Amino acid sequence: MQLLFALAGLCLATSLHAAEDGPAPAAVRYFAANCFNCHGSEGRAAGAIPAIAGRDREFLRESLLAFKAGSKPASIMQQLAKGYSDRELVALADYFSRQPQGASHAAAE
Repeated sequence: MQLLFALAGLCLATSLHAAEDGPAPAAVRYFAANCFNCHGSEGRAAGAIPAIAGRDREFLRESLLAFKAGSKPASIMQQLAKGYSDRELVALADYFSRQPQGASHAAAE
């Protein structure tokens, strides 16, 4: 019985530690899919909305957190960013910074 409690405690401690690191990779891909509606598949937009794939991680992180705080002007991003925790926004910035740039983003630089 003590072994069962010890294993349960170990599992709980492990899951709490994992939760502190941010959302699971599958959750990040789920969150990122919401961004695809405007920013294109994997963040590689080809229209008026900026591509976010391959952008600098810190730029994306700062932008997302500023949208959430309301300190960066935007038409819809402020409302969308408020739906995510800070950790989720940081995870999204990391995800999109790792995606290959699309042709429209590469041409803009």
